[in-house]
Amino acid sequence: MSEKYDVLVVGSGPGGYVAAIRAAQLGLRTAVVERDRLGGICLNWGCIPTKAMLHGADVAHTLANLEPLGFRAAGVTFDMAGLVKFSRSVSERLSNGIGYLLRKNGVEVITGTARLAGRGEIDVAADGARTRYRADHTILATGARPRSIPGVAPDGERVWTYFQALTPPSLPESLLVVGSGAIGVEFASLYRDLGTAVTLVEAMPRIMPAEDATVAEHVRKRFADRGITVHQGASVSGVDAGIDAVTTTLTLSDGSAEKITTERVLVAAGIQGNVEDLGLEEAGVEVERGFVRTDEWCRTTAFGVYAIGDVAGAPCLAHKASHEGVLCVEKLAGVEHVRPLDRRRVPACTYARPQVAHLGLTEEQARATGRRLRVGRFDYTASGKALAIGEGDGFVKTVFDADTGELLGAHMVGPEVTEQIQGFGIAQSLEATTEDLAEVVFAHPTLSEAMHESVLAALGRSLNS
Repeated sequence: MSEKYDVLVVGSGPGGYVAAIRAAQLGLRTAVVERDRLGGICLNWGCIPTKAMLHGADVAHTLANLEPLGFRAAGVTFDMAGLVKFSRSVSERLSNGIGYLLRKNGVEVITGTARLAGRGEIDVAADGARTRYRADHTILATGARPRSIPGVAPDGERVWTYFQALTPPSLPESLLVVGSGAIGVEFASLYRDLGTAVTLVEAMPRIMPAEDATVAEHVRKRFADRGITVHQGASVSGVDAGIDAVTTTLTLSDGSAEKITTERVLVAAGIQGNVEDLGLEEAGVEVERGFVRTDEWCRTTAFGVYAIGDVAGAPCLAHKASHEGVLCVEKLAGVEHVRPLDRRRVPACTYARPQVAHLGLTEEQARATGRRLRVGRFDYTASGKALAIGEGDGFVKTVFDADTGELLGAHMVGPEVTEQIQGFGIAQSLEATTEDLAEVVFAHPTLSEAMHESVLAALGRSLNS
């Protein structure tokens, strides 16, 4: 007889392991199937190791700007292998921690590659053998992988994906990054701070196309100030990888061609869901544009099969995956008062220099709804705390419905904004209005005061700008 579970989760990333733990907490017999390391791409090759690497880049930036604070550092050396080792150690520690959490909550871990095998049945292949399991509920949390570009084939040597960018054999002298979403922008910023000459290429008319236009332009200018060459509205028409370098042919926005030779090329042009070899078609699970189609409760088109996280589509963010994992399990377990996720309220963060964070609609999107708007903005150049830490660059922008006071969008670029955006998320969740937020007392001096000032500016009551 095959093993029988109430819930079987395929994948142990931030969606999968959280879903499994919550299911076990609710008294359901639960197992997780993982073919590689616990924690998935996010913990092993995405969110966590990139932030460890970016911390190293922040240290490099600090060391390069000591004199205004009265310090001088001589004889400082840098070893790329040491930073990579630190990054990998953080991932390993957290992966082991997930194993502990799963054991603590009574979740069984099955090592292997899963495939749907019929209603309520899952085959898991490992070490040449195949074992069949049964489950009342199967949750697909298989994540995503780097999206390929026609004519640009990563070889792991000269043409990288983020896997190689996180474990380089040495610091490249020059790097061309294709794609300016969060991944591309973070790696461009990281490598530039470490001393690499960086070129950033974006096919859309502006970099960071998902961000508010004012934020994207601010980042472009700051990147240019840092010596990063930015090509907007440019496409890659050819890549010629040699023994020691890569020559990339670009078609620029004016139709002209330009060849750029760099030591490495990083392809960071988005991701695609891991939907292959799961038996989806045979099981009746529909796939749209490379992602599993789900309803508001994460149910797929096949009975008893659910999908969460990146494999279920945008926004492809770890915290969205974790939230979906919880609501999916609580709904199928019959927990009361479960609410579906409003994907428009999921914050998005980019941990470059400068940092970027946003929530809700851009100003352009808000105006397209036909509503009357109140838009407020406050620059960090007028923030005492920002100036005191030498980070007086960037701004906070808020977009409100002028008639109802509803917070439609919040956009931040500058120091530690990724740690502050949740304040607007709480406000939106509690349906706080412009006037409500204006009455909140913010501590002084803090970076978060800029959030308050932006709200006041939307009301025409700015006090410090």
